[in-house]
Amino acid sequence: MKYFNIFALLIILKVIKVIFNYYLCRMFTARTKIHKPQGVEVTPFEDTIAGYLFDLQQNSELKASLEHLHIVAAKEVDIGAGKKAVVVFVPYRLLREFRKIQDRLVGELEKKLSGKHVIVIAQRRILPKETRNNHVKRQKRPQSRTLASVHGKLLDDVVYPVDIVGKRIRYSTDGKRLIKV
Repeated sequence: MKYFNIFALLIILKVIKVIFNYYLCRMFTARTKIHKPQGVEVTPFEDTIAGYLFDLQQNSELKASLEHLHIVAAKEVDIGAGKKAVVVFVPYRLLREFRKIQDRLVGELEKKLSGKHVIVIAQRRILPKETRNNHVKRQKRPQSRTLASVHGKLLDDVVYPVDIVGKRIRYSTDGKRLIKV
């Protein structure tokens, strides 16, 4: 009976150690800097961006600011002439906090990404327009979730340190629209 209790105690201690190590590794790794919906895998590029954010949190003056911030996704986009830009998607609720440190954060990320442009954009949702076919008794669609509103806010995010003062829409004869900002 005495040996059984010691054996059970050793098993319990091993289980506690495994659980503790799991949470300790989870708390101090780059994976804490990216939050994806359940069932969605993190791409290797997103993992590297999260690693850069984690390194900045550990080794720079941005430590206090980056402690509670995380990203949703990151994509590398071709911008022509063989150049690439990195688009970092952040949760809409954290956008204000990211904007407080965006100048320093973007500068540090551009250094780590060897001169690629970095853009921080909020992850917004577009709700479909109510039509005869998808009419369901639910709340009215907020103005901030319309296609035009989300695209306008996306443009504001892209040019963030600068405010958009005016827009001109030029219609060509074939029906295309060109928006000059």
